[in-house]
Amino acid sequence: MNTLHVKQAATALLIAGASGAAFGLDLMASYEGALRADPTLRAADQALLAGREKAVQGDALLKPQISLQASLNRVSERSKVSTALGTSQSDSRGNVHQLGVQLVQPLYDAKAGAERMQLHQQSALAEVGHRDARQDLVRRVAETYFNVLLARETLRVAQAELTAVGMQRERAQARFDVGRGRITDLQEAQARQDSVAAREVSARSTLALRQAQYRELTGLPAEGLAELRAGFAPVPPQPDSLETWQSRGLDGNTRVQAKRNELLIAGAEIDKYKLSGRPTVDLVASFTRQGQNGSLPASVSPDSARGASVGLQLTVPLYTGGALSSRWRESIARRDQAEQELGAAQRDARLQVQDAFLAVKTGVSRIRALEQSVLSARTALEATTLGRDLGSRTELDVLDAQQRLYTAELDLAQARNDYLLGRIRLASAAGELREDDLRALNGYLVH
Repeated sequence: MNTLHVKQAATALLIAGASGAAFGLDLMASYEGALRADPTLRAADQALLAGREKAVQGDALLKPQISLQASLNRVSERSKVSTALGTSQSDSRGNVHQLGVQLVQPLYDAKAGAERMQLHQQSALAEVGHRDARQDLVRRVAETYFNVLLARETLRVAQAELTAVGMQRERAQARFDVGRGRITDLQEAQARQDSVAAREVSARSTLALRQAQYRELTGLPAEGLAELRAGFAPVPPQPDSLETWQSRGLDGNTRVQAKRNELLIAGAEIDKYKLSGRPTVDLVASFTRQGQNGSLPASVSPDSARGASVGLQLTVPLYTGGALSSRWRESIARRDQAEQELGAAQRDARLQVQDAFLAVKTGVSRIRALEQSVLSARTALEATTLGRDLGSRTELDVLDAQQRLYTAELDLAQARNDYLLGRIRLASAAGELREDDLRALNGYLVH
């Protein structure tokens, strides 16, 4: 066992002990593991940090900008002057240094105001994206967890059916050997055994895949996950109103919120280019200091000089080659695109809410019906087995009754899985999926 596996096993033991789960890892322990192991969520965390900086950048557009300029030049000057008295020549050298500080405070800049609003909307979009990533992690943890349980139950049923069919096959063989059975019963039992053996292999492969998906997501071993409590009582959605849930989805669905933010960003883009042709007014203040080290004349550089100025600067754009008009038209088209995408996201949210709501709503009655179906199938199998022993039923009848029982058990396991995941999808579609939803589902597990 390598170091990574040792760490994973130790983490699993610590989490299981902290959660108090007697059977093994539960949903909350799985979620805690995914919080540490999932790179998608860590990427979303970094995207959130980057997005929050957009708001800082927007505020900076309207704040003072202070700059420092400094220069140092080596100057060498040689001059020659001819007069009636003769020719005079001078040679001077020195270093000229200059230092300046300038402050520019925007007083009126409509474009910067629009761009600031746009950057703040981009920061809000990053917040929405992070909430969506957290909800997506909760959903993925629930899906991978319950898919492991479903795959494990499917394998258990397949193995139980394989054992039962094997016993029937041996019974048919024994009856045939003593001349009391028919060859067709033996062949039918053999065919059923081969078919169930193939399903058992497929179920084993599916379980291995589901366990691998769980380990990749949580960094924890997938063996020994806490099972569903036998006969848990499903409840309908609360509130039990499709219209209420769809209204929540239109307000809280993270995809809808993201598209709504993108529409606001596109609108700010229009304002930005529409206002780019307006004048800007800035307060400009500067301080300069200049001097020299050497023998340079005052015409080149004074020995020491200082200056300060404060004033207003007006800038009026006159012509940009048509670029601003083109960008304005482009931004209008982008805004219209964002409107249509928002409408599509709202439509998808309504459908997602409806699909998940019906999965939970019908799942309650479906589970109850299938629980009764399992009981009826088990009773029918007992009666058919008794009839076979009394001679009124055949081995084929028993095999059919066994298959109906195991099919009913698989249907019940699938219905429970669909119901639990439907609750997760409903909360996600409404934008209300939280850790508390996992805790609620955790109550359905064996502790």
